[in-house]
Amino acid sequence: MVETLIQADDHLALWTFILVAATSAIFIEQRCKWASKVPGAVIALLIAIAASNLKIIPTDAPTYDIVWGYIVPLAIPLLLFKTNIQSLIKESWKLLLLFLISSMATMIGTVIAFLALRRYIPELDKISGMISASYSGGGVNYAAMSAKLEPSESINAATIVADNMMMAFYFLILIGLAGIPIIRRIWGSPHTDEIEKDPEMQSSRTLSEAYWKPNLISLKDIAICLASSMLIVLISFKLSALLKALLGTSDNIIGDLIISLITDKYLLLTTITFIVASIFRNSFEKLNGSQELGTYCIYLFFVVIGIPASIGLIVTKAPLLFVFVFIIAMVNLAITMGIGKLFKFSVEEVVLACNANIGGPTTAAALAISKGWTKLVGPILVIGTVGYVIGNYVGTIIYFIVTQIGM
Repeated sequence: MVETLIQADDHLALWTFILVAATSAIFIEQRCKWASKVPGAVIALLIAIAASNLKIIPTDAPTYDIVWGYIVPLAIPLLLFKTNIQSLIKESWKLLLLFLISSMATMIGTVIAFLALRRYIPELDKISGMISASYSGGGVNYAAMSAKLEPSESINAATIVADNMMMAFYFLILIGLAGIPIIRRIWGSPHTDEIEKDPEMQSSRTLSEAYWKPNLISLKDIAICLASSMLIVLISFKLSALLKALLGTSDNIIGDLIISLITDKYLLLTTITFIVASIFRNSFEKLNGSQELGTYCIYLFFVVIGIPASIGLIVTKAPLLFVFVFIIAMVNLAITMGIGKLFKFSVEEVVLACNANIGGPTTAAALAISKGWTKLVGPILVIGTVGYVIGNYVGTIIYFIVTQIGM
């Protein structure tokens, strides 16, 4: 085990680091002119990457699992409490189409990467199935395909390292891409344009500072926000476990698909939040603080995303695997951007569809929040959750295709 300044079991020190890193990213984003073009999410990510590679913090620790398991679910209802359901429905069908196209791009990229590197990486057929599942859905799908295909421990560990590094690197590419003037001009960037045209934004030091202007938040607001969000998380996760126990598994693919949809805890979490927010619409419209609390949780999440991106491990254990996942991600980006331009999708929609594929719905929502694309947060969370449902099927299909190519 690699020695670090802060050990994996030093929970207090690790929580301190995560909170300080997230707070520093927010401060830099809002107060420093030189950082005005760099979202705080990226700054948080870079701080974490630097700390883990300088051996200040470990790349793996139980503390990080708490962020994934509790902080991220808590953030989702907080961020959706003020969502306009009618606008969400209007936006979602377009994003769903683009997301599914992006999933097909992932499949194409995986086959291309397999053909390029199959002679150099052992067990690449299994890796292809696992990564294509992960890059259509998320970590849950990777775990499911890993259990199904049973790769060797060394290959599995190296693949996870390459995957984590690529995920962090891809976020940086997507966020940078959304800010390039020529890209915005060609694809259109209505959500970013709307932010920049706001007079309050123009008079502020940075766009982020203007967006997060001081707000009247009472102790009651904070209490209701946190308690309501946690209660919705509890109900959703318990209901998911209950439904899985009651419904079990099906003998056919259609049945499995329906059961996956009904029992998915994040889809239930999003759905129940929308129901509650619709029923108590007037109350939630008057409730302040949910966006601020939810966004801070997402910043903590971005710190944790960057931590496993160990450059040393990539160099020593998984350089070719990083090339493999890089090819997949770039094919995904190129095809999604091409189709996006053809069907007149904005650069924000293209970037979020790519992000939802490679990183999952929570990271895509986090990107939308960090850039101020608030109207797209709800839709991308809903659409991205579809990836959890189709991910295992994508991985199975790709595994079948590449094994046939290999033969």
